[in-house]
Amino acid sequence: MKKYFKYYVIKERFAPNIRVEQIQLVDMYRQALRSRQFPVFKETGFRLFSQFEEDGLLLYLFALIGFTNRTFIEFGSDDGVNSNSANLYYNHDFTGLFMDGNEQALSRGKYFFEKYSNPASKTPIFKKAMITAENINDLIKEAGFEGEIGLLSIDIDGNDYWVWKAIDVVSPQVVIIETHNEFGMHDIIVPYDPDYMYPGKHPDYHGASPVAMTKLAKKKGYRLVGANALGFNFIYVREDLLADELPAVDVESLLQHPSNKEAQARFEAIKDWEYVTED
Repeated sequence: MKKYFKYYVIKERFAPNIRVEQIQLVDMYRQALRSRQFPVFKETGFRLFSQFEEDGLLLYLFALIGFTNRTFIEFGSDDGVNSNSANLYYNHDFTGLFMDGNEQALSRGKYFFEKYSNPASKTPIFKKAMITAENINDLIKEAGFEGEIGLLSIDIDGNDYWVWKAIDVVSPQVVIIETHNEFGMHDIIVPYDPDYMYPGKHPDYHGASPVAMTKLAKKKGYRLVGANALGFNFIYVREDLLADELPAVDVESLLQHPSNKEAQARFEAIKDWEYVTED
């Protein structure tokens, strides 16, 4: 079993064998659940559509959960093609919502998903919006989503923390959200600014630290189970799901990639700027 769960990379998105290979992976993970012989989480990663190895990490989690809810909401997704949800749509019959403020990108994404559709699943909704903490719940409801969903993916290079904090109209099984690993182990959040547009007054002055984001996750009923290898896309699972099989990990263990030291060095330039810490 251990030999099988090596780092897994797929280069061809629509090769005939891709879906078959992933279904075989799911079967392996379900067998691991039955036998209680689990792979190392970080070794389940692969990239097909995602920016890094998030496709594989998310597939592993949903295989263990059992694909009980095949819906996603992803915002800050640009065209949705190189996203955390595209593989779930194409190879595991998820459907859902992509939101972004770039109308041209959304048009490009809608064209792509209609041209390369999954006949077993409804084409995702593409919604143009400038997302704030004040409007996020209405935007989600207007698109037709409430209650439990499978995946929530947040990457808006700015108010990620405040927007997730505000969301109460849906209850995701899994959340993947960008944290600002430049802030290291500091427990800090950049103050909320509904008018923020990246890069703002400094390209590293936005978002929340991994520590602060994980505190928020706990308040919302989620535990940290892992991250991408670079340590900025943190992944949380709802507490009522597979607590024994997917134990919580500590933040510091996910910030060990060499690039994190370089990123944290950039914090020096803005360390004395205004930050917020929440209880």
